[in-house]
Amino acid sequence: MVTDRWALPRLVVAAPASGHGKTTVATGLLAALRRRGLTVSPHKVGPDYIDPGYHALAAGRPGRNLDPWLVGEDRVAPLLRHGASVPTPADVAVVEGVMGLHDGAVGRGAYASTAHVARLIDAPVLLVLDTTAQGRSAAALVLGMRAFDPGVRIGGVILNRVGSPRHEQLLRDALAEVGVPVLGAVTRAAEVAAPARHLGLVPVVERAPESLAVVEALAGLVEATVDLDAVLDLARTAPPLTVPAWGPADAVGGPAGEGRPIVAVAGGPAFTFSYAETAELLTAAGAAVVTVDPLRDPALPAGTRAVVIGGGFPEVHAEALAANTGLRADLADFDGPVVAECAGLLYLGETLDGVPMCGRLPHTARMTGRLTLGYRDAVAAADSPVHRAGEPVRGHEFHRTVTDPAYGDRPAWHWDGTAHGFVTGRVHASYLHTHWASRPLAARRLVEAASR
Repeated sequence: MVTDRWALPRLVVAAPASGHGKTTVATGLLAALRRRGLTVSPHKVGPDYIDPGYHALAAGRPGRNLDPWLVGEDRVAPLLRHGASVPTPADVAVVEGVMGLHDGAVGRGAYASTAHVARLIDAPVLLVLDTTAQGRSAAALVLGMRAFDPGVRIGGVILNRVGSPRHEQLLRDALAEVGVPVLGAVTRAAEVAAPARHLGLVPVVERAPESLAVVEALAGLVEATVDLDAVLDLARTAPPLTVPAWGPADAVGGPAGEGRPIVAVAGGPAFTFSYAETAELLTAAGAAVVTVDPLRDPALPAGTRAVVIGGGFPEVHAEALAANTGLRADLADFDGPVVAECAGLLYLGETLDGVPMCGRLPHTARMTGRLTLGYRDAVAAADSPVHRAGEPVRGHEFHRTVTDPAYGDRPAWHWDGTAHGFVTGRVHASYLHTHWASRPLAARRLVEAASR
């Protein structure tokens, strides 16, 4: 366990609200700093899986999440240090915020907000400001954002969607009045965007060549419009990290039993939602983690003893998933432990929008026009390969589908007085996304069950 002080330069890219350009700036910064020869560690506040994919492409190392709700306040800084340490120590860490700077979990004030995480990791904030239809009032907005939480230090602003040189100068003059430096200005004409769909941006893996082109364009945009030296100077004002790094081996307590059981983890374009720590914890617990792509692989890897199927977009790839009858049959007959979250739940059911899936679980699923989104305080409703009945778990829902029925005879969870999901035999499946860094026993138990 690392316990020494580490002067890791770091900053948080935030905004007054969603849609101001945080992902554009954060991804462009990661890529531009990497072009300079720096090793850059990418992070994202909140439970989002898609933005970290673009971060990973830009930085050349896994994008990781920092979410106090999912992992607890005390693990946020250790997880930052872990992510910035592997596979090699980073020169600088860039953390993209979520929603508006001060927007936290509903009903819980600033908890799990970007401001909350900035305080937990003691990092300065670089505020991205959409200046459309704004002049001098932009300074009042920034001043209010700064004063709202004195524990959060806004060290600079990047102006986005600037209309003209005159507009830019007006904004710079106004911000100078309140003592906030402008570190860059992006014009409306220069803006670069990644394509979106019903749950956010299209994941990187679904459009790899185009995604790479977008990242390269963002790097060029930031190089041309942002003072990178000033950004690095701001990042270097962060004090040394003194907390020990989180470690998967410490978290799981070492290998669970003899041998290295193969755990197949779903990947590929249909199943892109996974936290990097999941595979790290499984490996530390003694598993041999192998990726299986349900769109292309005709069968489970030889010797598979357990399966993890995370989130993603099976609704976009339903016909192709159905066409892979070999893997569907394998999963229908597989008698080892299976953990499925959201997309995995849909894939294991009978049908998705009328298209046949694996038939392992007794439900049908369909797309709706309603977004189900939010943090959840859940309690395990039944014993399973990864949880014990009565254990509390915090998670996150994010989907536009429903299943019929919504839960089985043995539900996976209870929250808000309602049952959710399925525990059937050795299968645990639900809509709830969880972060195993907060529940490392889940990885250990799964490996133990696979070993048996």
